[in-house]
Amino acid sequence: MIRVLLADDQALVRAGFRALLDAQEGMTVVGEAGDGEQAVLLTRDLRPDVVLMDIRMPGTDGLTATRHIAGDPGLADVKIIMLTTFELDEYVFEALRGGASGFLVKDTEPAELIQAVRVVAGGDALLSPGVTRRLIAEYAARAKEPGVTTGLTPLTEREREVLALVGAGMTNDEIATRLYMSPATAKTHVSRMMTKLHARDRAQLVVIAYESGLVKPGWLV
Repeated sequence: MIRVLLADDQALVRAGFRALLDAQEGMTVVGEAGDGEQAVLLTRDLRPDVVLMDIRMPGTDGLTATRHIAGDPGLADVKIIMLTTFELDEYVFEALRGGASGFLVKDTEPAELIQAVRVVAGGDALLSPGVTRRLIAEYAARAKEPGVTTGLTPLTEREREVLALVGAGMTNDEIATRLYMSPATAKTHVSRMMTKLHARDRAQLVVIAYESGLVKPGWLV
């Protein structure tokens, strides 16, 4: 059973999400929060598998709440999906950097929302190749020059190749095809990199790939 916590300051939005998710087999909403502070408290108390977190909420916003949850070692298994009104919300990249596993626009189709919850609960990041590239480009337009690749010292040369392709938004199957390896091997490389780089999930590997300078905006594979 996938246990979901809803965090949004609009009761009507929460009610709609609850009705949709509770109707799905193997999925249940375990709690609702009207602001970020309550979201953090309920996450610690209820230990949901996935939190649907609105970015903009009064008081403690979703970005701050995400940092608190992702920074708590006791909540390492909790995955966070950010909810935003616009696909390229100015805070989306910062949310991924803070520990979110992906994001959805609020008017997404119901089937996509359900699939997103299942994908993130399964441990994958909710980032399509196109969205990944746009996020990197958007962040680059606002950020300073990326750092040198010294932060990637723990990685083997092969792992750096895989990380670059993760940063470009490629799936494990696509990476496997590009580097002539099996999808299982690609998945193993990704898992090892997450451990070595202390990344919460694949979304954070994308952030690391850019911030280390390994991947640059406009770089297409």
